[in-house]
Formats: sequence, C-alpha cells, structure tokens
Amino acid sequence: MEYRKLGSSDLQLPVITFGAWAAGGWMWGGNDRKEAVEAIRASYEIGVTAIDTAPIYGQGLSEEITGEAIREISRDKVQILTKFGLRWNLAKGDFYFNSKDNSGKDIAIYKYGGKASIIQECEDSLRRLGTDYIDLYQIHWPDVTTPISESMEAVEQLITQGKVRYAGVCNYSVAQMDEAEGSLTLASNQVPYSMVKRDIEKDVVPYCLKHNKGILAYSPLQRGLLTGKIKPGHVFAAGDHRSGMYHFSDINIERTNSFLQTIKPIADAKQASVGQLVLRWTIDQPGITVALAGARNARQAVENAKAAMITITPDEMAIINHALKKLELVR
Repeated sequence: MEYRKLGSSDLQLPVITFGAWAAGGWMWGGNDRKEAVEAIRASYEIGVTAIDTAPIYGQGLSEEITGEAIREISRDKVQILTKFGLRWNLAKGDFYFNSKDNSGKDIAIYKYGGKASIIQECEDSLRRLGTDYIDLYQIHWPDVTTPISESMEAVEQLITQGKVRYAGVCNYSVAQMDEAEGSLTLASNQVPYSMVKRDIEKDVVPYCLKHNKGILAYSPLQRGLLTGKIKPGHVFAAGDHRSGMYHFSDINIERTNSFLQTIKPIADAKQASVGQLVLRWTIDQPGITVALAGARNARQAVENAKAAMITITPDEMAIINHALKKLELVR
C-alpha cells in the first residue's frame, strides 16, 4: 500500500481509504452487517488503515460497524475519519432533504453546525466507535444558518481536549475554507471527484495545492458507474439513491461503458480491473491525496485496495485522458 501525508497534519493515510457510507446501508438499499465488518477487516489486512465514516450513514450504524471492525486492532495502527453536522434527530439549522432510515421510517435531514450540537455529536461518535479520540473530524456539509467560526471553534475545543486530532471539512468552497482558516488550521477538504465529475479542478485543487491542504476524493467510481458492472436497464434496490441520478440513465450507462471498453486493454495488460484502473487514475491526479472507495464485502474491499499497487505510465495516462475527452454525459 502507498501512504500520503494529509496536508500539514502528521496523518499518513493509505491512498485508497475505506469509505463506509454503503456499510451503513442508508440510501444504498440496505446492508449486511457481518459482510461490512469483514470488508473493513479485509481492507486493513491489505494495508488500508483508514476508514471514513459519518453518523448519518445508517443513523449511527456505519460508525458502530467501524468500531466493531477495528476493536481488535491497536488504536494507533488505524485512522478514524468521521464527520458531524448532518442531523436526523434534531430539527435545527439548514433543512437538507427528507429521507427514510434503514427501517423505512421517514426522517428529515438538517445541516447544522452549532457548537453545542457538535460537542454532543462528538461524544456520540466516540461511544459508537468505541474510541477516545477521532483522527480527522470533518463538517459534513456547510450550514448557512451557523457562522463558520462557531463550528470551527467547537472543533478547536475538541482538539484541545484531546478528543480530536485534526480538523477537516467536506464540500466546502474555497471561500468557506478561507473563512474556516480564520479559526483553526484545516488538514483537508473532502469533495466529490471522479472521471465524470471534475469541477474541483477549477478552484479547490489549486487552492489546496497552494495552501498545503489534503483532498479526500469521494465517489471516485461515481457510485459504481465507473466499474463497468452496471448495464442499461439496471434496477436498483428500493431506497438506493442512485436510481434518480442522471449518471445512471441508460444512455449515460451506455456511453460510460463504451469509454471503459476503450481503456480496458490498459487494465488487462496490468491484470487489473477497469475499476482499479479508474481508482489509480484518480489518485494520480494533481492535488488528490486519497480516494475513498466503498465496499459491501471483503472481495470488493480487497479489489479496491489493490488499485494502489498498479501504475499508469505517462503514455497510458495520455491515452486515457484522450478517450475521456470524448465522453459526454447527458443531464
């Protein structure tokens, strides 16, 4: 496994970090707890020492699964990355959207970064994770109803108390990162990034490169689209959020799969899957520190981790990028 320093922190993260959203089942059509635990443990065995989770993933379930999976691992051998600021059990802040929990019960999600709420969320996360500190604590989404300084000051307090090691943000713009920096030093920004979603290259990437901030790229496989395993006509399970995304229309699946077939010979020559090639491409892009890759079982987890073990030559990168320029998704 390859490891990289996250911004100015002393965290050395695996370039493929385990993303535990799907492990919580919420918005992914459910989960199998035993398989999720095994996936995290299998990842660790192959060098994936970091897990990115959040309270909202399964309304606490993902954090509980993470805690169970790492229980027998020495705490200093693993990095726990979790989040705060999405509340399903407190109707306060910036309303986000209505959803259903894993039992089918209606819930309303709010973005909220009030100080007292953050302090309580941290205590709840520590309990679910079975640990006394969090390596990277990240606000999940900006909350327009709370000053950024208030949210960051709460995290600074948690750092002073030893409950959090480093502060990060998710889905923050350059202006929001700059404002947050007025209260504390950020280690990173976690943002969506994939071959078919590259908006951050315009401003976030240059900013992070200039100011030594790490970037954790989430959904690098565009939620499964870039594996080539999804075919036109695919029917997602009830509660799976992908069913309403334009990326998964039949025409976009066809166009994406055609592109993936173009670059498949490069993967084949490396005895790698297309998904592994896509992950390697992602972590080879300027400014990207790590890619978060989710897995429902041990087999998928190990396949993701092995993406770090392949290399892409300059000539191969040119071929991939040339083919990528021709890929156009329909909104």
